[in-house]
Amino acid sequence: MTIPSKDLDIVWGGDDRYWTIPNGENSAAHLHQVSWLEVTASVRGTNPSKNYDVGFRVSVTPDAFGWSNYPVYIMVKRGKEGKFAWNKVFLNTNETNKPFEITGRLIKPEKPLEDSSDDQRVYFGLYEVWSGKWKGGLKIHHAFITESP
Repeated sequence: MTIPSKDLDIVWGGDDRYWTIPNGENSAAHLHQVSWLEVTASVRGTNPSKNYDVGFRVSVTPDAFGWSNYPVYIMVKRGKEGKFAWNKVFLNTNETNKPFEITGRLIKPEKPLEDSSDDQRVYFGLYEVWSGKWKGGLKIHHAFITESP
């Protein structure tokens, strides 16, 4: 399943000083500058007994800044009460305008979950909120979730 960038929840996404959010399905959201990167999504209808890969297809622009010393984190959990699993990624700002994927994995629990409709919802996001440093020049093409072995 692919989630277009226009359907992602982007902190400061409503302010064109910080982001340009597209109207079209196949356009990328463009980060101009923020000190708090938080881009989230959730999907329903997943199977609690399956593993999933989630992530974001992104690229950096030639004028990207603020990424070299600070990683981004992709975090994922099942249900509102789930615990986050996370993956730390350093963005390569030397390869500009070449889309790549940042992924995280949601592993099925070892013991069955209690039957809850919320357990079919997967929450995930892309974050860099800890450094307080300004960053920019990131394009988010879309988010995705796929079943994995």
